[in-house]
Amino acid sequence: MQILKAKAHHIPMVAPLFNNYRTFYKQESNIAAAENFLKERMEKNESILFIAVENKRGIGFVQLYRSFSSVALKPIFILNDLYVSDQHRGKGVGEALLNRSKQYCKEKKYQGLALETAIDNPAQRLYEKLDWKKDTDCFHYFWTAK
Repeated sequence: MQILKAKAHHIPMVAPLFNNYRTFYKQESNIAAAENFLKERMEKNESILFIAVENKRGIGFVQLYRSFSSVALKPIFILNDLYVSDQHRGKGVGEALLNRSKQYCKEKKYQGLALETAIDNPAQRLYEKLDWKKDTDCFHYFWTAK
């Protein structure tokens, strides 16, 4: 398995994984929209994508978005999306993607990585194993424009 920083020519490999990620979260399947979304993020330099590749096939990905910590006066990454195909779960793919994200964060001298996950997501064990700390000091709120 290799972890590659995705480039434009990788988008067709990542798009089906991204589509599966979205359908996991109860969104309608739409490969063309997934591919277009990823292409736009890459063209506008709005996200960083790492893809796990095995036998020339994409088996997982992680997507990072740039943000800032006003308190630390430094940039941060938001680890917004992490997905591993069903048949490759439990084989270290997610761990490799998370570790590559951490390495990239250090290379760029960013403050750190933030992520949000569902309360019942079993991946929490992996995050904690890799030294991620659960925030117990604050709540997260979200307002939805309708």
